[in-house]
Amino acid sequence: MSRSLKKGHYVHPKLLKKLSTRKPGVGLAIKTWARSSTITPEMVGFTFGVHNGRDFINVRVIENMVGHKLGEFSPTRKFVRHGGTVQKVVEEGGVPQAGAPVAAATPAVKKK
Repeated sequence: MSRSLKKGHYVHPKLLKKLSTRKPGVGLAIKTWARSSTITPEMVGFTFGVHNGRDFINVRVIENMVGHKLGEFSPTRKFVRHGGTVQKVVEEGGVPQAGAPVAAATPAVKKK
């Protein structure tokens, strides 16, 4: 559900204060925990360090981002990988052979 037109977009007040004291494209990223803040046209050109729960992800704001939230560009989950034994062989540099069973493409494991 969107916010009412009377209220306008939500931008954290402290974030607006930091924007007024800096110039776009100059200096370090503006660190923020305000993931719910909406990106406004005044933010274009700035780099924000958006907290994802563990560390800060640098987000450089461009014109296409206006209207979105800062948190959309700082993912909170890390993708590890899909796959099983075939994926391990591919990552090690081997190529699974076509038609060969999957067990033949993987190194043998001794059972105890």
